[in-house]
Formats: sequence, C-alpha cells, structure tokens
Amino acid sequence: MYEKTIDFIKELYGHERVPLAVPKFIGNEKKYLEECIDSTFVSSVGPFVDRFEKDIAKYTGAKRAVVCVSGTNALHMALLLAGVERDDEVLTQALTFIATCNALSYIGARPVFLDVDKDTMGLSPNAVREWLVKNSELKNGHCFNKNSGRRVKACVPMHTFGTPVHLDELIDVLNEFHIELVEDAAESIGSLYKGKHTGIFGKVGALSFNGNKTITTGGGGMLLFMDEELGAYAKHLTTQAKVPHRWEFRHDHIGYNYRMPNINAALGCAQLEHIEEYVADKRTTAKAYADYFKNVDGIDFFVEPENCRSNYWLNVVMLKDKEAQLKFLEETNDNGVMTRPIWELMTRLPMFENCEHDSLENTIWLADRVVNIPSSVRLVK
Repeated sequence: MYEKTIDFIKELYGHERVPLAVPKFIGNEKKYLEECIDSTFVSSVGPFVDRFEKDIAKYTGAKRAVVCVSGTNALHMALLLAGVERDDEVLTQALTFIATCNALSYIGARPVFLDVDKDTMGLSPNAVREWLVKNSELKNGHCFNKNSGRRVKACVPMHTFGTPVHLDELIDVLNEFHIELVEDAAESIGSLYKGKHTGIFGKVGALSFNGNKTITTGGGGMLLFMDEELGAYAKHLTTQAKVPHRWEFRHDHIGYNYRMPNINAALGCAQLEHIEEYVADKRTTAKAYADYFKNVDGIDFFVEPENCRSNYWLNVVMLKDKEAQLKFLEETNDNGVMTRPIWELMTRLPMFENCEHDSLENTIWLADRVVNIPSSVRLVK
C-alpha cells in the first residue's frame, strides 16, 4: 500500500535500510577527543566544558549556559531553580517524551496535562487559559488550583520535534496568573520563534544532546538563562555545591552531580561548529518530504507554523486514522524504513493516569495519527 513512499525515502537517503535519526560527524570530533584524551582531563573539569557553555550561550543568545549530564537532569534543575517544590502543580502536555514528567516527579511535583495545538503539537495557550480561568485562583501573588488546593507554580511546554509552541500567547497567560515558564527545548536546538532561539523565553530553558538529537555529545544537556546570577547559582548546584578551594572539600547546599564530562563537551564543541549546516540540511529534507506528500492521498506532512524556524529534528506525517497509522508503521518497518509513532500519552501510563487533565482533544487526535519518518542529516563530507 505504501510502496511508493518507501521507495521515495530510500532514494532520498540512498540506502536500502534507512534509520530514523543517527548522528553525523563531519568536523573536528576526532581531533577534539584526542586533545581531551592527551590532556588526561576526561572527567567533569576541562577546557571543553567551559568552551561548550560559552559557545552554546553565544549561539542561542542566552546570557549564561550550564552543561548537565543529560537533558532530563537539566530539566530537573530548571524546575528547582524556578521554585517548584513538592506537591506543587506544573502545567504541561500529555503529548511528550516521559523525561518531561520524570523531571518534575523527582521533586514530588504533580503534572496537570492540558491540550496541545495541532499546528505546533505543543502546549496550547488557549487550553492553558481556559483551564486556569475555570480551575484556578490567585492568592497573595500565587496561583492555586481550586480543586486540589495546591499551588500552580510552573508551566513546561515542550517544543515537539523542534517546532516552537505559540510562546507570545503562552507567556501572556502565564504572566497574568503568576506562573513561571520553564521551556523543555530538548528537541529544539537550532529552532527559532520570531527570530529568537527557543529556551531563552522563560526563567530557565533545557536542551538535550542525546545521541539522536540534531547535535550530540553522546548524552548530555544544557541549561539556558537570561539571568547571569541564576546561571552562576545553577553551575554551583550542578557541581555538588562545592565552595572553591585549592584542597578543602566544603559544600554550602545540597548539590547535584550533574556535571558533563570534558570528553562529552569536546564532542559537543565540534558538533556545534556545524549546527547551521545540519539545520539547513534537515530543512531541505523536510522540503523534499513536503513536496512529495502533496501528491499522496491519505498522508499529510507536518510543516512549521508562521513566525517559526523549526529544526525539523524529526519529520512528521499524519495518517487519516489509527488503522492507517498502524498499517504505515508495519509496512515501513518491515521494508527497511524505520518509523515510529508518537510517544504513548502520559495520561495512559500507570504513573500519571490519575493526574488532572482537560479533554486532550487535539492530543488524542494527534496520537492516533502521527508517525515520525527518517530525519537524519544527509550531508556527506
């Protein structure tokens, strides 16, 4: 049924077996890794750590960037720095990778799942406003859930597959209700909203450099700040809260061992040198897909909304219904083209099935139709 589409994807990538997303190494990766090994500074202290932080800050426009060992760690720390505490509620989306909810669960906070917009697949400002108007009240400058009595402290939108949510509208709602914005930008390195990089619109943003991301450090994450003082505090907490001294071991807070090793940062520095080439290549691939699927009945290709530059981390097609989605997944994977459905909705997992949520109308509609298709960088050097 999908033979022509399978053949098109194989021709696009020039392979009989096409993975979903693999890293590309075309620059100084080996050189920087050798430098790191020769220096013996392969752990959490070394020049590549400092360089990677500065390079990411410059690239994203952040005032300060702080490396972490994973994107999940970065998001956990971001929520702590935003003031989220045990039993606080955090507004987020059910259409997300589980790391979003794991991070807030580490604190003992509770997710409230609200609907997404179809044109971004990310948290809907209208859904957030509608829920807050109906279910919340302001007391002494804080927002509280009238049903549970708990404080609603933060909101975590996730820029799904690299597509920014409608940030201006969302920020307006959150400011009105005194709720902190923490961006889960794990998938959106290289993505812009109205010319500004994702991850720098709220109090803190979190990036991921997992092996399948647009650029990778093998595993790793980054915190983004527009407040340099808060960024410095984050650096302190993520390095075990150790007070600097030539030999003494003194610590002044409960700290976290979230330090990215120098060897991973070396890889990140080399990868970042080519990020604009990678994003341009991925956008070219997305354009090829968009042109192809215009002429395919029953399959729609997802394109970025206005005022956004998506990195098209993972390309998305939408089938007409759940049956077609499953048939597409079966045929493509059986014939050497790796595809996958969107994540299982958080509200369908045992850990979160009893959490408060709205109708999730768009969320469910997308979950029954979305399939990710091969999205690796195709550059050859």
